[in-house]
Amino acid sequence: MGQETILVVDDEKDILDLVSYNLEQEGFRILKATDGPSALALAEKEVPDLIVLDLMLPQLSGTEVCKILKKNDRTAGIPIIMLTAKGDEVDRVVGFELGADDYVTKPFSPRELVLRVKAVLKRRKEKEVREVIGIDGLKIDTPKHLVSVDDKPVTLTPTEFRLLLTLIERRGRVLTRDVLLDTVWGDDYPGFDRTVDTHIRRLRAKLGRMGQFIETVRGLGYRFKE
Repeated sequence: MGQETILVVDDEKDILDLVSYNLEQEGFRILKATDGPSALALAEKEVPDLIVLDLMLPQLSGTEVCKILKKNDRTAGIPIIMLTAKGDEVDRVVGFELGADDYVTKPFSPRELVLRVKAVLKRRKEKEVREVIGIDGLKIDTPKHLVSVDDKPVTLTPTEFRLLLTLIERRGRVLTRDVLLDTVWGDDYPGFDRTVDTHIRRLRAKLGRMGQFIETVRGLGYRFKE
């Protein structure tokens, strides 16, 4: 396993250095940012394994940064530990509502923060193990929206990803075109049978040898072979 990367965001240099030093001592690779826009740019570019995010930041608050990160598909899955001088329950609730994974109030023990970081990373790994689907040479990482066949990445559109996931989650069952339209595109989508057929053809092509697992059941719909 490669070295895990943590982005530390705080406008107070002493806190930034203290947190970074203690995490580096534990073997983590550290990225630093002192304001919201810099944090967003680094998170987008590097996609760290975890973010330690101060609530009170210049230009963009920590809560705004968290909100933006969670709306971006590329960064939505990054765990966030909020760091703040405020002990107010309202701030803690807002942080959790926005998707923060944990909350540490200043002043804090560096050792405690390190333990919190390790605990959050451990939970994330356990969750990822549960949410990675493997069938023959096909691997689907649902949290990261990544697909590979024989360890080679397969680039799917969001719709193709949802279609594949729907078929696999119900593998062995025949799904009609209407069911696929409702599940993948939504009840209000004014689609037609050929919409499903077109996406199935593209999905089969992209999956290579694994495309044969998607069977056409004449007169009914499609099925992913068990």
